This record gives sequence, structure tokens and C-alpha cells, in this order.
Amino acid sequence: MSSPAATPSPTPSITPPPPQGGVLEGMNPSKYNKNDPITVFIIQAFIIIVFCRLLHYPLSRLRQPRVIAEVIGGILLGPSVMGRIGGFSDSIFPKESLPNLNLVANVGLVLFLFLVGLEVDMRLFVSNWKVALSVGAAGMILPFGLGCAIAYGLYHQFRGDINTSPDIPHTVNITFGVYMLFIGVAMAITAFPVLCRILTELKLLGTSVGLVVLSAGVGNDVVGWILLALCVALVNAGSGLTALWVLLTGLGYVLFLAYAVRPLFLWYLNRSGSLQNGPTQGVVGLTLLMALGSAFFTGIIGIHPIFGGFLIGLICPHEGGFAIKMTEKVEDLVTVLLLPLYFALSGLKTNIGLLNSGIVWAYVIGVIAVAFSGKIIGGTLAARACGMVWRESLTVGVLMSCKGLVELIVLNIGLSAGILSETTFTIFVVMALVTTFATTPLTSFLYPASYQKKLELWRRGEIDWDGNLLSEDDGSLDHDTITADKLNATEVHKLLVYLRLDSLPSLFTFISLLGGNGTTSSGPKVHPRKFGKAEEPYPPSATSRSKSLEVHGLRMVELSQRTSSVMKGSEIEEFAYRDAIVNAFRTFGQLNDLAVSGNVSIVPEGSFAESLVSKAADQGSDFVLIPWSESGSMAEEENALLPSSSEDRFSGVAHNRFVSDAFATATCDMAVFVNRGFGGPSRDVRAPLLRIQSGLSIRSSRDPALLPVADRSHHVFMPFFGGKDDRVALRFVLQLARNPNVTATILYVGSHGADAKSEISVPAEAAAATPASPKSPRLPLSPRFTLHGDKSASEVVATPLPETNVEHEHQFFNTQRASLALELQPRVLFEEVSTKHPLKEAISHAQKEVGKSAKNAGDLIVVGRGIPSGHGVSSEAKKNLGAVAEACITGDIRASVLVIQAGKKF
Repeated sequence: MSSPAATPSPTPSITPPPPQGGVLEGMNPSKYNKNDPITVFIIQAFIIIVFCRLLHYPLSRLRQPRVIAEVIGGILLGPSVMGRIGGFSDSIFPKESLPNLNLVANVGLVLFLFLVGLEVDMRLFVSNWKVALSVGAAGMILPFGLGCAIAYGLYHQFRGDINTSPDIPHTVNITFGVYMLFIGVAMAITAFPVLCRILTELKLLGTSVGLVVLSAGVGNDVVGWILLALCVALVNAGSGLTALWVLLTGLGYVLFLAYAVRPLFLWYLNRSGSLQNGPTQGVVGLTLLMALGSAFFTGIIGIHPIFGGFLIGLICPHEGGFAIKMTEKVEDLVTVLLLPLYFALSGLKTNIGLLNSGIVWAYVIGVIAVAFSGKIIGGTLAARACGMVWRESLTVGVLMSCKGLVELIVLNIGLSAGILSETTFTIFVVMALVTTFATTPLTSFLYPASYQKKLELWRRGEIDWDGNLLSEDDGSLDHDTITADKLNATEVHKLLVYLRLDSLPSLFTFISLLGGNGTTSSGPKVHPRKFGKAEEPYPPSATSRSKSLEVHGLRMVELSQRTSSVMKGSEIEEFAYRDAIVNAFRTFGQLNDLAVSGNVSIVPEGSFAESLVSKAADQGSDFVLIPWSESGSMAEEENALLPSSSEDRFSGVAHNRFVSDAFATATCDMAVFVNRGFGGPSRDVRAPLLRIQSGLSIRSSRDPALLPVADRSHHVFMPFFGGKDDRVALRFVLQLARNPNVTATILYVGSHGADAKSEISVPAEAAAATPASPKSPRLPLSPRFTLHGDKSASEVVATPLPETNVEHEHQFFNTQRASLALELQPRVLFEEVSTKHPLKEAISHAQKEVGKSAKNAGDLIVVGRGIPSGHGVSSEAKKNLGAVAEACITGDIRASVLVIQAGKKF
């Protein structure tokens, strides 16, 4: 019996593995793969970040915050514009990839709200609680009420809309009360982070307007987030009892953070030294874990996770600059990569095409009008009730109307919670863009710098409301007499110094020389018990030095796009109190018996010169001292690279522009100090290279002790060519020479002969100007050399003085020589020389005068700036310092250089 033939089993089909060669095997990188979504995510992030950065560049010229560019970029990438291109959205932003993009964006949002909490300083609200409470309450109650009114129309007009985008949840069936609460909160909230940036950029933080707006903004921000949490809890709760439990749980959690977590956190920060020295890596990790854990808890109890991150930021201390330093650790990743994704997603959800009817546009205009009028009217009336003038009050109201990124966060929460329809969301996004865009130009128009100055003078009683001066004298002194007296007051009594870290040693030496004759000894000290008088523990000093010089130091820190930079501006007093450079300057003044003060200004780098000149005017300074950067750049960090050559030090574009702008706008006498070993060793000296067994050359690890300066003397050389700058420089040298450690040689350099007069033509207006004319132009100097070349003294020339000024300048020189004080005569030498090549002769004398003592504390060459030449080889440093200073720097002269420009007051 035969058995049936066995049927072969079918061979199972084997799915080939995905190609591992990537694009080399024909893979399409833009095709979404749920098992490997990183490729599409990188494409999306790259497009969003680059597109938003490109948009921000023109908008930054209009002083608009980056959030404007990010939202507009999202709108352009979304269905409103580029989404209409066939296949664009499906290829770049496929629906399957949006959850991953949304996840990363929401992580960034939680961290951003953590940064917002760090930025909120409740101490500001507490210290100004009266004005903060009144302006903040009025700035919320009125727009909240108007928002509730317009919510009635929005609720009945758009609640039945069906969202067209599949990734946007449909609206939920909520009561009008909850909807009204959300619209009221959306109208009442103020964008505190954007507000801080606007105040800092417009330099309003130190004004009464800035103080009021910041104080009110803190309270407004906190109350707004609390109301929003209440609204979200009411939406997410299934019943009224559940909503009550959500609110009670949230309240208990806030109390737990404030009274249990925060004390333990502060104890740990003190123990680890992070409160004094900045957060360690472990503290940063712990704080971020706390933020994410708090976000997890608020999310699972029915409140949005962002509130958890905000609360952790709120409990972080501001003492010791901890909040600022923590922000510096986190902000770049959040604001550069993660946050643009979130706001671009907001733009992707915004469909301008839904604004397609007259009734919709009527609501757009109505919502914008309510947003503006509620905030402006409420803030203005409250500020006016606090005693501010009407224009100040109106400025406060305009600033409080700023919505910014906080409004967009609120709107996205409402859209994801099903409170807002897609059309209502688009209406409010347009409102947020308009109100944020208008804040900066309206504030600049209502409260310009000229009006701030006028208001300050009026409050001090120096002018009346029409701007007329109020004189306290009897009118016996006319204007010409007052001007003459000011011209005769040639000594420097109030000095403003630009403080830089790399220039502190030379600045300290220079200021101590200018400060006077040194401290008068008060005799040996006696122990209080041995002296026998408790009420007078030390014998009185026989003499005390006159405080004839006041020195104010200004340290300028760049205002960047970082949140930490804005926080420094909002906490400027505490930041200045703990700033190491300012504290070193104050200590130096106390130890050297000098009257000094110091402050910090946080402004954009392009406004450094304006801030310096403005501070000089506010302080009433009659002399401004600017040290030339040791590295050639505006950066002054401890690890700033030293220039590899002298050319690199003087070729920095930003620093040259700063010096040029300062010279151009200065109203008082100003000087630039180029340090070349003044008061200590030059920074050009480097440790020697050693050869070790491996064959590598390394720098010596042995740090030799720096011996004290045995010879504290300084020799000053000044070539006097004539002109307003040289006259101021000569008087300044005589004031320096009052210090017993200073000797000076003042050389009058005259010119004669046809060769000298034919070197360069003298402008007709210079030759025709009389010495007494206040608008007499400075004498032109030779353009025939540059800092970017190695020229000897025999190759440089100078311009002769005009014939009409020679006699006047020579008379001035002889007057100063004849009136030299007796105590200065042993240390000051006046000389004259007449030559065909004045500058060549001056450089030759300088080489003989200075740099001869290798053990003294450094020599100095003081020159007038003159008219910078624009001929020959282009050199920004040459234009800034003048031809004489350039010849001294490029010549083989071992001495520092001080370039002085006379002020333009009179």
C-alpha cells in the first residue's frame, strides 16, 4: 500500500532589512520613518531655526523681539503661505512627524517657563508693593472686564466652528463662564520677559517708568499664571467637585514648595557653595530634575505641566546672583533650539485664510482695540494716581499692553485644551503680534531720551516746565562772565573712567598719580587702651589731604539677546554691588585716600560710547579717561586672547568704532590711554619656553614672584605743537607733575623753512581762524605714516602751524612756563626747538627722554589728538589717535601714550 506523497510546505516570505547605507542605497532622508524620526526632525528644526533667524535680522533693525520673527516664520511655513505649495507640508511637515516635533517643543516650553520663573524677582514687587499693586491691579481689572464683554460675542460666533486641521483638537463643550475666564486672562496678561527686554534696550530700567512697569509686571505675571491654571483646571475637570479638588491640590503643592522644598533647597545651595560661587554641575542637574518633576506633578493633577516648571523657577533664590548664573547655564539651548520650535508650531497652527469674512475682521479689530484700550487706559490712570505726569503714565500703559510670547503660550494652551477654535486662535495671534510690534515704537515716541532729560531737570528744579533755566543767583553774573570762569577752571576735578578688567593695573597707577601728593602720614598708631581714651581711640592726624579729585568708574557690560543679560539689567543695583571690577575700584579708592564711586551699565555694544558720554554729562565730569583694549577687542574676559602683534591690538573694528564715537560725541575733555607697561610689567611679556625629555616645548610651570617696584618715579614727555588739544594736554601734564613721583619735559616744537610748510597744505579755514574763536578747527597733522608699518623716526613728518597761530601758541607756552609753581620747578623742564621736520624732531626727543630707566614705574608720552588724517593708508586707529600718537606708538619708544582731545562745551 503506497503512502500519499507529502506536499511541500510553502516557503515563508522574508522581509529584507531596511537599507543600512542611507542615501548611498537610495534612501529618501525627507521620508518619515517612525522607527528613526531623528532625520526628519533635524530637517524641520534646521528649516525653522534658519528661517526665523533670517526674518529676525530685518525686524531687529526695528527693535522687535525675536518672538515676532518666530511666529511670523511659523505662519509663513504653515498653511497660510508655503503650505499652499503642493507637497510642501507633506514633505517637510508630515502629519506623522508633528507629535515628535510637538514633544520636543513642549519640553522646551517647560524649561522656558522655568527661566521665566527665574526671571521674576518677587523682591521687586515687595519693595514697591503700593505702586505695583495699584498699577498691576488696574492693568488687569479693566482689560479683564473688557475681555469678558467681547467674550460673549466670540463665544456665540465661533464656538460652533469645526477645526479643519486634523492635528488640532476640536473644541470641547464648556460653559460660557469658563470661556469668559479664559478670554479675560488672555486680555489681562502681560509678557514680562519681553517687557524686561524692551525696558533694557530702551534704557528705561533706571527711570521711574521702568521701576513702575517692572514692579507691576511681576505681580501681573504671577496672577495671570494663577488664573490660567484655574481656567485649565476647570476645563480638564469632569465635574465641579473634581475642579475643586484640583485647585486645592494645586494650592497645597504651592505651599509645599514654598515652605518645605525651598528651605531645604537653600540649605543645600549654601552647603555646596553654589549660592556664593554659582551653581555646580550637580546643582544644575538637581534643579532641572526638580523642574521636570514639578511639571510632571502639575500635569497629572490636571494643571498644565508648564506651571510646574514656572513654580520651581519662582522658588530659586536671587541672592548672590544664583538665578542669573542658573539662567546662563540653560538659556542658550532653550532659546536657540527648543523655543523657536514651539512658536513656529504656533504659526503652523495659524491659518490666516480663516480670516475670510467681514464679521471675522470686525472681531480682529475689536480684539486689538480691547487689548490696547484696556491695558493703556487702566495702566495710565493708575500711574497718574501714583503721582506720575500724564506722558509718563501713558508710557506705562503702553508698556503694560505688551503681550509677546506669554500671550502665545496662553493661546496655545487654550487651543490644545479645546477652549479656542482655530479661527479664534488666529484672531488672537494677530492681536498678540500687533500689540507686541507696536510697544517699542510707541514707547520711543512717548518717552524719548530728550523728554527724560527734561523731566529730570524739571524735578530737580533746574528748569521750569517750558524748559527755561531757573537761576539761583541774583543775575549779577552774565553769561560771558560765567563762560570765562569755566574756561579758566582748567584743572581736572571730576574724572570719569571706563573700567576694563585688562586695564585695571595701569588705571590704578594713573589715577593715583593724578589724585595728589600722596597720603600725609598721621604718625605712629597707639593702642586704644594705652592711649587711654575710649571715645578717641587714635590721636588726631596733623594734616589730611584735600579731596580735590572725584573719580567715578563706569563698567559697561554688553546687553546681548540672552535672558541672563536682561536679568542683570533688571537687577542692576545688586549686580553692581557684587561686581568684582567695581569692588576692586572702590577698594583702591579707599586705600589711596581718593573719593571714588562706581557703577555698572548694561547696554548694547553699539551704545557704549553714548552711555559713556551720557554718564559724563550726568556726573558733571570734566575729563573722561578711556583705556585702549589690551587685546584689541571689546571683550574683557579673563581668557581674552592677547594680540599676536601690535597691529592686531589696534585693528579691532568694534573697539575702534567705540573710541571714534566717544571722541565724536564727547562734550568734555577726553583722553585715550594706551598702556605699554605703565605701573607694572607689560602684558606682552610671556613665560619662557622650556625643553623637556619628550621633546615638546612647554611653558614654565614655575611662577616667579613679582618684586615690588623700587623706583616709583614716572617721567612724562609732551611735544607741544599748538592747538586746542595741545593746550589742554599741557595743563593736564602740569597737574600730573604735582605728584612728587612725576617729572616732566614739555617741548615746544616750532617749524620754519619752506620744506616744513610745503609738507601738507593748511586748510583755509584753519589759517583764517583766530585763537579766541571757540570754533577754531584743530590743526591738521601729517598723514604720511601708519600703525600698520615699521617706520623709523626719520620717515615721519608733521604739519607746521598756520602763521596766524604761531605767535598765540608761543605766547601760551611762555605763559605756562613763567607761571610755573615753585614746587614744580625742580621737576618740570620747558624746552623749545625749531625745525623743518617738527614731528621727526619730537620723536627724536622722545626717544632720548623716556624709557631710559628700566626699573621705574613706567614713563608716559602725552599728546594732543589733533585732526585725524584721512589720507594715505586707511587705518581706523590712526584716525582715532592722531598722527603724533601713532608715531609715538610705532616708534622704538618704551612708554605709554595718552591722547587728549579738548571738549566741545564752549
